[in-house]
Amino acid sequence: MSWNPALDPECPMGDAVDAIDTVIIPRARDLGGFEVRRALPAPRRQMVGPFIFFDQMGPAEFLPTKGMDVRPHPHIGLATISYLYRGRMHHRDSLGTDAWIEPGAVNWMVAGHGITHSERTDDATQAGPMPFFGIQTWVALPKDHEDRPAEFEHAAKDALPFMEGEGKSVRLILGSAYGETAPVKTASEMFYADAVLEPGAHLPLPDDHEDRGVYVVEGDVDVAGATYPAGQMFVFRPSDRVGLTAGSAGARVMLLGGETLEGPRYIWWNFVASSKERIETAKEEWRREAWGQDRFTLPPGDDAEFIPLPER
Repeated sequence: MSWNPALDPECPMGDAVDAIDTVIIPRARDLGGFEVRRALPAPRRQMVGPFIFFDQMGPAEFLPTKGMDVRPHPHIGLATISYLYRGRMHHRDSLGTDAWIEPGAVNWMVAGHGITHSERTDDATQAGPMPFFGIQTWVALPKDHEDRPAEFEHAAKDALPFMEGEGKSVRLILGSAYGETAPVKTASEMFYADAVLEPGAHLPLPDDHEDRGVYVVEGDVDVAGATYPAGQMFVFRPSDRVGLTAGSAGARVMLLGGETLEGPRYIWWNFVASSKERIETAKEEWRREAWGQDRFTLPPGDDAEFIPLPER
């Protein structure tokens, strides 16, 4: 193991050896009728594998012209994916990408040295209320990829590996697991999957990854005799052969993890970096608003406004 991302690790004893290392209760924020629950980063866990940010968005119901409206903002040192269960979201970025994020599809944005993007639900065809529910995740980049050029890659729902049987189905979103590999190219070894389980179905966790976690989206699951309800994340000890069993109502979970990075990352606003100096440089360049002269420019077609640099 290159680095243990548990900030305050403990060594379980006895029957707890094959159980859970860390349980995370997400912090909830109400964004005006739209709730976000943040599981990562957490006080005892900055990352699970390379995953450094994990937000549950919704569930919510957006009225026409009253949906998500995130103005252009910058990122460095990470890659993002917004995975939707319901609804859709309009993505535009400084590479010129203009795409809709829809349920089950992958839109993989690599910030690298720097990128700017917006996220809105500004669909002119929306005549009635729109349900909205999904997970937004950031993946920290290895040091040798922090300054790479920005990229955007799309993979349709039907292009993702899909496995089903024995009361469960798993769609692989990123990386490799269960003998399958997702089509989007990542900078480090990882896995990210959407699993749906019928009542009582058992799902083993991939045992060929250094770090592994589970987030319960719906229903509840049993692990090593303990029950975990929706809205919780738990992280397993490395190398243990473990699995989870769906409760009486079934469950939907997100599986995530992979290779840990060379060391911790600094996080400030939308910036992730291996050094404070990288973040300070990005802050100054966004503050200057010298679009196209420094690393940042605004998305074509969505350049009339932006989110200013926070005061702190």
